[in-house]
Amino acid sequence: MVSKVRTFKSEKGLSQDAGTYRRGELRGIIRINEEVCVGCDTCRGVCPADAIEGSVGEKHKINLDKCVVCGQCLINCPFDAVEQMSFVEDVLPKLKDKQTKVVAIVAPAVRVAIAEEFGAKPGTLALGRLWVALKKAGFEIYDNNFAADQTILEEGTELLARIAAHAGLKELPVYLWDKKLVLEVEEYKHKPLPQFTSCCPAWVRYVELYYPDLIPYLSTCKSPQQMAGATAKTYGAKDVWKVAVEKVYTVGVMPCTAKIFEAFRPEFNSAGKYHKNESIRDVDAVLTTRDLAEIFRRLNIDFMSLPEERDPKNFMWYSGGATIFGVSGGVMEAAIRFAFHVLSGKEPSPTASEWEFHDVRGLTNPVVRATVTIPLRPEYQKVFNDKVIRLKVCVVNGIGHNGAHLKPVVEEVLRGKSPYQFIEVMTCPGGCINGGGQPKQAMSIGFIQKIFYKLGRA
Repeated sequence: MVSKVRTFKSEKGLSQDAGTYRRGELRGIIRINEEVCVGCDTCRGVCPADAIEGSVGEKHKINLDKCVVCGQCLINCPFDAVEQMSFVEDVLPKLKDKQTKVVAIVAPAVRVAIAEEFGAKPGTLALGRLWVALKKAGFEIYDNNFAADQTILEEGTELLARIAAHAGLKELPVYLWDKKLVLEVEEYKHKPLPQFTSCCPAWVRYVELYYPDLIPYLSTCKSPQQMAGATAKTYGAKDVWKVAVEKVYTVGVMPCTAKIFEAFRPEFNSAGKYHKNESIRDVDAVLTTRDLAEIFRRLNIDFMSLPEERDPKNFMWYSGGATIFGVSGGVMEAAIRFAFHVLSGKEPSPTASEWEFHDVRGLTNPVVRATVTIPLRPEYQKVFNDKVIRLKVCVVNGIGHNGAHLKPVVEEVLRGKSPYQFIEVMTCPGGCINGGGQPKQAMSIGFIQKIFYKLGRA
């Protein structure tokens, strides 16, 4: 059973820089309702950024300048005292406006969580129902998995280019789709290793606030949400839907509250630059999984009665590598599959065990380390002077309280002692599937008793 999360209406971006926020960004996406907070201190124990202020028994509040907007405080609050900014009231009028093409950019973790909002068991896969419901509501669908595949093409290529550049190469031949491409990699010798993933917006803000020296280590790739928004308003508007870009309204549907923050970062207006109108944002609004369920309820869409129909077209096609972005270790495994394909010359097979990289999956371990041995095609054996390449990787499965899981990995990198070439960081334990925008499990009576015992000892 899920519990209701309190929301408040969306606000405008800042008119000027304030604290750790820039002009245009949203400040205060997550906040604690002090009338409801009992000071149980649960939120402090799950905050990765030490952004919660208040002692046991006192009303707590969030230090917004330290907050990375991951929403772990919200999803774990046993008294439902943490609230979230919502764009439901912004999106509903757009859906009713027949002149507007409202495009839902739907993340992979949403399809296995949305049904919980309507009484299904946790983990119920409802992709077909979700697509039918979105169409019934009036959305055009851009599956974010389509953009995740683009992300891995870019991020995986960037990783190979950095490795090649640090091996002293100026060019790297890449064989894709029976074509030979030659990457000029010399410019990457100035980009350090290990390369960190960049698709988790809470992690990116964490780096900016707490480890700015790590910024050059981040992949230069946008997240799938932001790639989707930009392509929807350029290629999508012009060549797929054939409508004026001003009529396209893009809505991220995400398991994550930090994605709300990400969409309003001032640099994410690539479509506006393309159309020479910088007021055009790549993503106009973001709904959490919970918010989308609320949209369906407001429109009287009986989600669980809908058929499991899947009729993909245009931006609804994707690979299995994109789907696993929703769990910790998934981005890493997708990148390794790409590197394995390029470097070995082998074609992917959905049934061959050599394409399953279990050692990098996050699951319940806070930090996962692995060495992946990839056989090299003859052309690369000459390049790397070896028959195999050993890719050393690390997955941080949740930053942990006050950075507990992350710090040893990061400090090793900053000391120049890291053995890895690629590191994935997901702020939330388990990855996006456990994001701050997912259905919130109701608190058990046993947990309430523990809280009161804790208060009694204070």
